[in-house]
Amino acid sequence: MPRSTLTGGFSSPRVDLIVDMGNPFLNATLDGFLKIGTVAAGKVVAEEVYDVVKRGSISSNNFEKSLKKMCKEGAYWGTVAAVYVGFEYGVERVRGTRDWKNAMIGGTLTGAVVSAACNRNRDKIVMDAIAGGAIATASEFLNYLT
Repeated sequence: MPRSTLTGGFSSPRVDLIVDMGNPFLNATLDGFLKIGTVAAGKVVAEEVYDVVKRGSISSNNFEKSLKKMCKEGAYWGTVAAVYVGFEYGVERVRGTRDWKNAMIGGTLTGAVVSAACNRNRDKIVMDAIAGGAIATASEFLNYLT
């Protein structure tokens, strides 16, 4: 009996910027900083464009505030990503394997460190650590699906 099959797939665009710092750990953290920092800055651009369209005009003062916000958000989220990538890389080196557990541990440590830098509430730090681990693990599981 004749059969016919249709197969297909989606391939997401991949952007790789290679900056050789002479150390794989530094290469990975810089890569994370640049990629996620760029995404955060792009998010701010989209928000600001929406505000301009809604208002109908832009002033030089608003434009300057938008640029400052882009830089601030890009630096913040880029730093968070660099910390996460650094923790995940370190855990991978210590454990000697690459799996979802590294993401969970790296996300938990990153959530705790970022939260501790921002506030002193012990319960909030623990909750942010749990959230960081959960988000990183979910992201890793989603990567396995594609």
